[in-house]
Amino acid sequence: METIKIFVVDDHEMFREGVKLMLSKTPEFEIIGEAQDGKQCLDNIGSNAQIVLMDISMPEMNGIEATQKVLEKNPDLKIIALSMFGDEDYYYKMIHSGVKGFVLKEAGSKELESAIKEVYNGGNFFSQELLRNIIVNAGDNKATNNKGNKVGVVFEGNEKEVLRLICTGMSNKEVSEELSITLENVDACRTNLLHKTNSKSIISLIMFAIKNNLVQIN
Repeated sequence: METIKIFVVDDHEMFREGVKLMLSKTPEFEIIGEAQDGKQCLDNIGSNAQIVLMDISMPEMNGIEATQKVLEKNPDLKIIALSMFGDEDYYYKMIHSGVKGFVLKEAGSKELESAIKEVYNGGNFFSQELLRNIIVNAGDNKATNNKGNKVGVVFEGNEKEVLRLICTGMSNKEVSEELSITLENVDACRTNLLHKTNSKSIISLIMFAIKNNLVQIN
């Protein structure tokens, strides 16, 4: 059986040990290495890793710089950021660095497993608790809310409602059912929204929409 080869980067040894123990219980996963900071990651990661679990805040070299440098060496690597509440200011930088997913450090094993499998298979993953927290914080920022859509994005058809539902964490199928439109229509809206916002991924699209007040989440 082929396994997903995982490299863990975090400056807390106890946390790394916990992650390794958690993932070792899943036969599809193989921990092939670890590092306590970005510099050590670059020195030791090698060429076999497929998924990197990357802490954001670390000494020597933080997760943002480490992600950029490790992807320069191996563009096929897929990076999942290990996040804590309060890291929101770094999300855009991590996304632009090439991160494909964000998982709370407090997340359970099932969520971490889902994130790894989703990202490994070419998708993106955003912890729903993190997403809710970002949306709530954006909603509390009245100065931001009063700015409105000033980035020139023009919505057509179902695009605005599709974007709003994507920002609540709904899947394509759930959006389709909620709006009573076809999956093809949802796919077309997502593609158009990515193009209109110059976003490279759904995570980037969500962050762009929240930051620029393109949608209101109740």
